[in-house]
Amino acid sequence: MKRVIAILFTALMVAGIAVADEEILIDFDQLNADFTITDPKIGDHQENQRTIMDFSIAAGSSFTDDEKALMKTSLAIKNWEVRLSSSSRTIFNQEYSLAKQARVREDAPETHFPGKYVMGIRIHFPQEMYNGWATIKPPFEIPAYQDKTTVGGDGSLTVADEDRGKGDMYDNYGVVKNVGVLKSLSVNVHGLNFPHRLSVILKNQNNEEQEVILGHLQFDGWRRLQWDNPNYIIEVRNRDLRSYPLYPKTAPMVKLVGLRIYRDGMHEGDDFIGYVKDISVVFDKAQILTERDIDDEQVWGIIQKREEARRTAEMRRLGNIQVLRYLETQKMHHEDQE
Repeated sequence: MKRVIAILFTALMVAGIAVADEEILIDFDQLNADFTITDPKIGDHQENQRTIMDFSIAAGSSFTDDEKALMKTSLAIKNWEVRLSSSSRTIFNQEYSLAKQARVREDAPETHFPGKYVMGIRIHFPQEMYNGWATIKPPFEIPAYQDKTTVGGDGSLTVADEDRGKGDMYDNYGVVKNVGVLKSLSVNVHGLNFPHRLSVILKNQNNEEQEVILGHLQFDGWRRLQWDNPNYIIEVRNRDLRSYPLYPKTAPMVKLVGLRIYRDGMHEGDDFIGYVKDISVVFDKAQILTERDIDDEQVWGIIQKREEARRTAEMRRLGNIQVLRYLETQKMHHEDQE
């Protein structure tokens, strides 16, 4: 079957037609808080079970096993951060800038995502007349090569044998693999007539960031904002065609760094409110996946070793930040302690 797809793809390329795929980069309906972690000190808190990450790997030996068992976070909507630009980042503005889980009413029109979860964003901009922006980022940099985990009854995370070494835990949860050239990017967003602009920040396999400006949010209701790559070449005969070694090259990818809201100094400041449902990308494949006579990875294991080293480095870097946040949470005053 894969050979048939490859032949069809080649035929279309010869005919001069560029073939592009569309995938969901992230869907906030899949990031609702559906898993409870009980902390005896700060009480219960909700996480998204599918994207839970254990950052106790970065904790020191002074922590007990029970404390390390609580060192978990996820891409649950409530965990996303809103970070204001330095000129706007007062204590008051930062305190009232946050992301929340929201849900569309069940009887909404079918095109308005009835019953779906969305990310609600509140940004408290200064009222003074100067430009500002705010970045909405996940609680940790989304790992591109993390093995899918299963949450046990005791909260422990395990990796099934069939998922080991695949590194696909966050595929379509902020990561899309095998991306060659981006053709377009689109966001389903609910506007409330604010004249601010929206952009999406991406990162590729070389850690290079790209910011895509999608346009202003001065409309009421749902709208699909789309960016089309002005450098995308449709005619194959006009492209710079090259061949690359197939193994052991790792397929290129893109992952979500965050969203950004821009406020012009000539526009009204104070609170901004908006909602985002999902982000999609349309792209050319970097490689055509076909059935091969020899399983190169099974023989050499090069990609698995490279990705394992990268996953470990990512986990340690992300875990250090999360451990500091965990310690700060434990030190904070809580009403039930009185």
